[in-house]
Amino acid sequence: MINMDIKELKSLLETSKKIVVIPHKNPDGDAIGSCVAINEVLKSLGHKSLIISPNNFPEFLKWIDDENEIITYEKNPDSCNNHISEADLIFTLDFNSLSRIGPMGGFVKESKASKIMIDHHQSPEDYAKYIYSDVNMSSTCEMVYHFISKLSLTDRITSKIASALYTGIMTDTGSFKFPLTTSITHNVISELIKKGANGNKINNLVYDNNSYGKILLLSHALSNMVINVEHKTAYMYLSQVNLNKYNFKKGDTEGFVNYGLSIKGVKFAAIFIENEVEKIIKISFRSKGIFNVNEFSRNNFNGGGHINAAGGFSKESLKDTILKFENLLPKYKVELSR
Repeated sequence: MINMDIKELKSLLETSKKIVVIPHKNPDGDAIGSCVAINEVLKSLGHKSLIISPNNFPEFLKWIDDENEIITYEKNPDSCNNHISEADLIFTLDFNSLSRIGPMGGFVKESKASKIMIDHHQSPEDYAKYIYSDVNMSSTCEMVYHFISKLSLTDRITSKIASALYTGIMTDTGSFKFPLTTSITHNVISELIKKGANGNKINNLVYDNNSYGKILLLSHALSNMVINVEHKTAYMYLSQVNLNKYNFKKGDTEGFVNYGLSIKGVKFAAIFIENEVEKIIKISFRSKGIFNVNEFSRNNFNGGGHINAAGGFSKESLKDTILKFENLLPKYKVELSR
């Protein structure tokens, strides 16, 4: 779905505006990378632009925000609400439902600012005036590159912007191995490298910068892994006690679910993570082939995402959530056997 008048947007951006750029709650590399890139381009054009994140983001991504400019809504709700209400434009990146930004959603909805959505998840809502939605794109960062190109602003891409976009594409494609990694994706990566993105350095910062606690937490998660051979499924789980024991930090469990999917014969993988503060069980789903975890999550666990990667949550206990998951598998036996 594309409902975006580029000529009209160019005209809007010709004069200085107050702009707010927003990623989804618990932002990942694609969300942070796309927001930093857009924000830097807008500032280079003379706009008063800032990023408001619903909550904090992982330590391994902090280097992207090298000047510590990202404001956290949880820490400064009143100030952030003022910025939102005073904004002329609001960019919402890497999400397509205002429920994905928590309490901010209501203020964004009521804001008189023109809203711009750039996102690659399924089933977009219609809150934005300008919509660039493409479920066949590898990442929002790839879409942001194309967006910048359509605005004839690729000359504004600095090494910082290139590195931010490279990070989002790299993380959302599983280091360029997921199905939506296309020749166009690689062409974009090539252009970003020309603009100053250092792939080796970025890879080290994201993947080779782990705490000892994270490695121990991974070890514990792997020791909990359950393999359901009949339904070609693997899952693991972490309780709040486990998280506390290994000094869990936001982002530490990123990518854990992929270990289950890496097992020969497994087509469906999940991880269940207890969050006592929010009183939910956070769930990540991954799949190979045609098994649609977006639909599985939407229908059963209050979530959604992509065909092969989705998230969800449960308000039941960890034990009951896992039991529900196990009881659902027989219903999907045919799909998992294809």
